Amino acid sequence: MPLLLLDLDNTLLDRAGPFRAWGERFLAGIGAPAADIDWLLSIDADGLTDRWDVADAIRDRYALRIPSIDLVEELHDGVVANTRLDPLVACALRIADDAGWVPVVVTNGTARQQDAKIRGTGLDRYVADWVISEEVGVSKPNPRIFALAAQRARLPLRGAWVVGDSPEADIGGAAAVGLPSVWLHRGRSWSDTRFAPTRTVDGLIAAVAVVLGG
Repeated sequence: MPLLLLDLDNTLLDRAGPFRAWGERFLAGIGAPAADIDWLLSIDADGLTDRWDVADAIRDRYALRIPSIDLVEELHDGVVANTRLDPLVACALRIADDAGWVPVVVTNGTARQQDAKIRGTGLDRYVADWVISEEVGVSKPNPRIFALAAQRARLPLRGAWVVGDSPEADIGGAAAVGLPSVWLHRGRSWSDTRFAPTRTVDGLIAAVAVVLGG
């Protein structure tokens, strides 16, 4: 039974939409101009900026007296509260499982937030297990996190595929461990010359179809 190693944010679960939804409500709540959402999205950098740095940037820009720790909590909870599992993604995972693949989530991020998203959306019912970087002490693209995912599933890495939207973390990680990969382009063009995905698609459902098609 081969492994299907899946990224979480903007692969299995939309993160960009929930973050924008939280950001728009937050900015409205503090009386900031609606156009400032573009600034907030740029600071967030698609989730790559540390949450504490995002919180500090917000506090500085708007001279807020909210403690950074409270703003970080609001960032975490706001994104989680707005996150939903697409029924079509759930269906694709069920199809992969029925075809003999073992879906395992491999994600960077904090254990508290990522675990809450996996359980809170019901995604946990459609995957065999999950590995979160903070929990295991190693992050993608380090090959070790993929090996830990295989150990947790009690399956070999040989024959696995990696699916994700991050060129560096997901596709670079797959290349480092010698596995084929599917990149979710999200409207972007591939530009890295060090490695390349095996296949490029526009979403998780198409990625599962690629893997099942061999």
